[in-house]
Amino acid sequence: MNEQDTELEGRTEDSIENDVSTAGSDTNDKDAKLKKLKKKALKRYLREEELKPYQAELIQMQQYLEASKTRMIILFEGRDASGKGGTIRRVTRYMNEKHYRVVALGKPTEHEKSQWFFQKYIRQFPRGGEVVLFDRSWYNRAMVEPVFGFCTEKEYKNFMRGVGGFEKDLVRQGTILIKLYFSVTKEEQDRRFNRRRDDPLRQWKLSEVDVQAQERWDDFTQVKYEMLKRTHTTHAPWKIIRSNDKHQARLNAMKVILNSVPYERMDDSLDFVPDPDIVISGSRELEKMEAQRLQGGKFLA
Repeated sequence: MNEQDTELEGRTEDSIENDVSTAGSDTNDKDAKLKKLKKKALKRYLREEELKPYQAELIQMQQYLEASKTRMIILFEGRDASGKGGTIRRVTRYMNEKHYRVVALGKPTEHEKSQWFFQKYIRQFPRGGEVVLFDRSWYNRAMVEPVFGFCTEKEYKNFMRGVGGFEKDLVRQGTILIKLYFSVTKEEQDRRFNRRRDDPLRQWKLSEVDVQAQERWDDFTQVKYEMLKRTHTTHAPWKIIRSNDKHQARLNAMKVILNSVPYERMDDSLDFVPDPDIVISGSRELEKMEAQRLQGGKFLA
């Protein structure tokens, strides 16, 4: 009797049956995982397909802007991990890259610090027929900088006093200005941060500022309230995008952008009306925040 036979002889019938059962279980687990992955891939595919008619409309809109030499600026603001970058990628995916730019400026240089605050942003402004999408904009001065002490109280107040006139003049001279604020819950932001920590393909997204975002949640909520209160205007209104559901946030952001331009639509059968549960006006968001503070003593959004 060889060594393998001896080993088998010493095992009980139950233990052998258990091994067979476990092997079958492993196969079942693999099948279940594969089925789950296929279902997830199909869901992602269908979501991307749902965006395509609106992405085609964005191309048509872009052609109108080119023909009319109209300038467009879209600001993407919001907390970290609120879905700004993913929305920008979907908006621009099929657009003519000769006529749009995505701008994400880094920390100001010493030279830029000595300039007028808006100067570095103005250098990035669109020419006629071009769309510029700001992945964070001059509203860094209203949100991130005061929370982390990157600006003085005087600099913050000067910005809040001056930004309304700056934007009014921008719009008065023919630039289409769209201001989108992506709003995510604290729990969803935490989930997305954890995913970034665990996923090697997403770890690059996690910065030191991100690490502190949860701890400073209430501080960010307070400056958000002040920003909306002071900078939501008739000539440059804010649109709040509820972005816990990334797909709905992307779809409805596209609708907001398309509704901002009087171009000739390709497909009138499409639903261009933003979902009122996803897209909230800046004034309505202020009302909600003020009601929360009155009822619970603090902001929740």
